[in-house]
Amino acid sequence: MYPLIRLASVVLTAPKRPPLGPDDTGMLTLTVWPGDCDIFLEMNNGRHLTLYDLGRFDYGGRCGLMPLLKQNGWGLVVAGSTIRYRKRLRPFQRYTLHTRLIGRDERWFYFVQKMTRGEDTCSSGLVRTAVTRKGRILPTQEVTEALGYPAWRPEMPPWVRAWIAADDSRPWPPEE
Repeated sequence: MYPLIRLASVVLTAPKRPPLGPDDTGMLTLTVWPGDCDIFLEMNNGRHLTLYDLGRFDYGGRCGLMPLLKQNGWGLVVAGSTIRYRKRLRPFQRYTLHTRLIGRDERWFYFVQKMTRGEDTCSSGLVRTAVTRKGRILPTQEVTEALGYPAWRPEMPPWVRAWIAADDSRPWPPEE
């Protein structure tokens, strides 16, 4: 089941938290609930991705994107992701979800996210997202201008560029 109560909490509290600029990292402290776990009593791999959504919603609420979505009839879409799992998260453990916008190209925004417990990184993901209008992807330049950061375009790390190239080389639709 989708964590609707946590989603509502994040969406409602994000505007009340300190604002984020495009180079800032958003952080949420969360708890592993039994419903997040699989039969091995650790956070399910799919739940990591679902909770990464919450980090991006928090980021969007704190950087000023959410009001723009409502005003302009924009939407959000995830177009790709990769994730690594390294440490287990067990029921009732607290952890920190970090969300950072790492870069953009003409169509996509790229987020790096991770879940940590103390000094340990439990999982880390790279997520490609876009803002949409009427089912079409908006140019990232239009979005960054609306947010007040028209010149924001950091150099993407080589590993992100390599992931983009590798993902672009995959056939679509998938071959059987």
